[in-house]
Amino acid sequence: MRRPLLLLLCPCLLGLFLQLWLRSPPHHPLVIGILSARQHRALRDTIRGTWLQALPPAQRPLLRFIVGSEPCSVPPEDREDPYSCRLLNLSGPVLHREIEAFSGPPPSRSPHRQLSVTFRVLYPLIITRLGAWCPGFSRNLSVRLFQAEHEEALLVARLTALSPGAPLTTPGAPPTDAALCYKAVEQFILPEGFHGTLRWDSHDAEGLPMWGVHRVTLNDGGGVLRVTAADEGLLPYDFSQGTEGIAGGFTYTIHDGELLLQRLSARPQRLAQHRAALEEEEAELQAESHAHGDIVFVEVVDTYRNVPRKLLLFYRWLAAAASFHFLLKTDDDCFLQLDNVLRALEERRLRGPNAWWGNFRLNWAVDRTGKWQELEYMSPAYPAFACGAGYVISRDVVQWLAANADRLKTYQGEDVSMGIWMAAIGPRRYQDEGWLCEKSCDRAMLSAPQFSPQELGELWQRKLRCGNPCECANT
Repeated sequence: MRRPLLLLLCPCLLGLFLQLWLRSPPHHPLVIGILSARQHRALRDTIRGTWLQALPPAQRPLLRFIVGSEPCSVPPEDREDPYSCRLLNLSGPVLHREIEAFSGPPPSRSPHRQLSVTFRVLYPLIITRLGAWCPGFSRNLSVRLFQAEHEEALLVARLTALSPGAPLTTPGAPPTDAALCYKAVEQFILPEGFHGTLRWDSHDAEGLPMWGVHRVTLNDGGGVLRVTAADEGLLPYDFSQGTEGIAGGFTYTIHDGELLLQRLSARPQRLAQHRAALEEEEAELQAESHAHGDIVFVEVVDTYRNVPRKLLLFYRWLAAAASFHFLLKTDDDCFLQLDNVLRALEERRLRGPNAWWGNFRLNWAVDRTGKWQELEYMSPAYPAFACGAGYVISRDVVQWLAANADRLKTYQGEDVSMGIWMAAIGPRRYQDEGWLCEKSCDRAMLSAPQFSPQELGELWQRKLRCGNPCECANT
């Protein structure tokens, strides 16, 4: 008798099912993603030997360090700022003379009584004069220089019919129809990275003469100065500074030009040394990855400004590569108390979907300068965001971020970017001050940031000795 076809197929189907089952990734209640820089090998090794050891190997969550696949090819000394990979493009600096920042055709009359332009200093310079267009300017106007986010002017020049200032005269230079009249101001150095706003105010009823930002020539002295225009996606620091436009200018000199020339002449040697260091770093990273198998390389240049993108690409990798309930995100300089985290996760009975557990900053003011400079988020305050030292999100949130990774705009930091992204889906927030926002220590903390490898080791040794990473009573 012939056996039924179904019985003949069953062994094959069973074998196929077993193969698929064996190939399917294991399920993890919790996955830990740790943002790490390429050069932070010491921090990664310290984590592997300290707080990650709090649980037996079989009970440890899946952990991955998140590292950019590409280094910055520009030596640190030749970058515009320490947080990006943009070359400080200086060439042929104009030394030992005053430079007029703006020049151009005769401006047009505008109805505006207040105009402003923002700029950034890329190498130290000294402002020497402030001024406005000579022919036909308002009988009574003032020119003020502000530092970003400061209400008090650093420099002020007042031009009137009786005291209109004078053009900057260069021996042998022909006269111009668009001359600017200047008044000397107190001279002091504007440092590298300075963000300023120049503002013109008319104190009469008539408006100011006006150049559009893109109608003037910026005399950048060889690359020491850059204008920041709103239509480039970079916002003026304060909309109260009036309409964007130029009604005059300023003069400046480059500070310590000899030092700048030395810096430029040493560039080829710095670049060669930097390339050699990157080759060594890459070899060490690949060896580390092969030895431990816990690094995820995402396709991004590994700089601070790219951290939000770096995080999104990790979410995309994680959504495709692992089965899990929750993701815990932290940084490589953080001390994480895994036992406390798992206990709190159980006690809180945290459930998805749409769950976000962290220590949230509310109504946090937007910075326009420094490391956390934000030029692309228009509001004066961010939506609620969790401290970067640690937070937990449910799998569905990770999947949403992964699916939209190419459409989500990145901002200056990954913590504030996360808050802006989350504002779109309104997750259920679980507030917990155990995720410390500043460098500190508490026996009941979940995590704390900003520790060196040595400090992480000391915290771990105290936790081993007496169960308290902060202090031991007998020591």
